[in-house]
Amino acid sequence: MIDRDARDGISLKLNGLSSYAEYYLNNNLYFYDQPITELKGGSRVIVNGREMGMFSSYSYLGLIGHPRINRAAMDAIDRFGTGTHGVRLLAGTLPLHKELEETIAEFKGAEAAITFTSGYVTNATVVAALTGGGDYVYSDTLNHASIVDGCRLSRATSVRFDHNDMDHLERLMAEAPAGSTRLVIADAVFSMDGDIVNLPRLADICGKYGAWLMIDEAHSIGVLGKTGKGIEEHFGMKDAVDIRMGTLSKTIPSTGGYVAGRRDLIFYLRHFCRGYIYSAALTPPQAAAAREAFGVILDEPWRVEKLRKNADLFITGLKQRGFNLLNTVTAIVPILCGSNDDSLRLAKEAHAADVFVLPVVSNAGAVRSGLSRLRATVTAAHGEDEIERAMDVLYRAGKKTGILP
Repeated sequence: MIDRDARDGISLKLNGLSSYAEYYLNNNLYFYDQPITELKGGSRVIVNGREMGMFSSYSYLGLIGHPRINRAAMDAIDRFGTGTHGVRLLAGTLPLHKELEETIAEFKGAEAAITFTSGYVTNATVVAALTGGGDYVYSDTLNHASIVDGCRLSRATSVRFDHNDMDHLERLMAEAPAGSTRLVIADAVFSMDGDIVNLPRLADICGKYGAWLMIDEAHSIGVLGKTGKGIEEHFGMKDAVDIRMGTLSKTIPSTGGYVAGRRDLIFYLRHFCRGYIYSAALTPPQAAAAREAFGVILDEPWRVEKLRKNADLFITGLKQRGFNLLNTVTAIVPILCGSNDDSLRLAKEAHAADVFVLPVVSNAGAVRSGLSRLRATVTAAHGEDEIERAMDVLYRAGKKTGILP
């Protein structure tokens, strides 16, 4: 029997969401879960029967649909089928899984790697596996929700430090009892703001206090570093990170997450991380596609350079047009609007001109009140003409909505 208070609490949440959705649906301001029925190259999509420029993609190097990656996935299906027999510890591991993990370890310059079914599962369960009662976990305030939830699942004391504020982090770490285990976690590229963590200072502090350092590279693989290998290559800091987490669903056009690091760390996670033990293995096409994608990144370095040029063009152009982009320096470009309604109206005008870009509003929990925005992205698949047109569309929309003076 359902507890009355619990039932009523759930009803309140559902009623509140229904009122919110009804308002935005009635005013044509609801843009989520848009049906994409066809890809037209790496930078264009068909949405509701209309061809639109895609400026919300995580496919930073434009690898979705790459023939080599598609072929690898199809070959894997022909050989192994579409699924697996279950969890790898008990139902067996395919050679594809081992090959993928060896590829990741080599790409990241680590001794070994382990894969998970998603980036969310990776963060949420690895933190809990590595820390416990009496330990301290330090997390940047703008870290991804999966890291926040991982800290909650852990029995460790969770401490949040101000965004990219290393002085604040050091003060907090100095307060922990001597000899306590410390784990520091941060995004490499912050998913809503597009700025980069101060790895040199972060690594220095961790070394000073004997802390483990975990970096989420979901948005830095393929984005940072001369060859796209990520945050350590970007700063020229080999082996600065102990726990190198990443995803297989953004630059890598597949699904899953991974951790790369010391061999003993990876062996421990295979036997004590619940996200690995109790989740079925990556399917054969997922594993094969991900492995091939790492090879494509190395074989086609022009993509990394093209992405960097496109990001610079987009950021510079939007700033010149008067938009507030916070401190982004990457392919993630937050176009600050302020209020939820302003961000929704700006998105509506952009969509009307066939630019697919989505709003992130404060009541979704990803950004704070007053910092609602369009979260725009560029990829290596965009041409300069497409970027220029999108910027002109956004400029006219900004003027029409009053976001730009």
